[in-house]
Amino acid sequence: MREIEQRGLYYDEFEADVKYLHRPGRTVTEADNVLFTTMTMNTQALHLDAFWSETQEFGQRLVNSMFTLSTVVGMSVAQLTQGTIVANLGFSEVAFPHPVYHGDTLYAETTVLEKRLSASRPGQGIVTLSHLGRNQHGATVVRAIRTTLVWTQEGHQKQAARA
Repeated sequence: MREIEQRGLYYDEFEADVKYLHRPGRTVTEADNVLFTTMTMNTQALHLDAFWSETQEFGQRLVNSMFTLSTVVGMSVAQLTQGTIVANLGFSEVAFPHPVYHGDTLYAETTVLEKRLSASRPGQGIVTLSHLGRNQHGATVVRAIRTTLVWTQEGHQKQAARA
């Protein structure tokens, strides 16, 4: 019987100017926000204090922006980097143009901006990704540029043979 293991894309399979839509969406709950906020020791009342938040500009608690970023990037993993990533190299141009509230549903998409083979790490390549998260109304809630180091298919096979 043939077996197929779910994985992300190898460097060879990424194409510049291709947009990947990550589905299903993810509805954010109050529990998600409170758990993430307290786990990361973020005591910001805007995420935790419903009464105080009602007196602020948005009139309610906001979902922690780091949760929003983490969720949108996380939604891309199965489709793009599961088992093929070597490391995250960095994030740049991170922006949160619209708040996320309890009950909002996040949808994510990723566009491949560029790729190049690594000059110092044979069998690996650098892929730059643009992640975009939108809510159920289509408003952009997060944008981020992420640079990753991923295996080429040949490099990964050689590495696996050595293991």
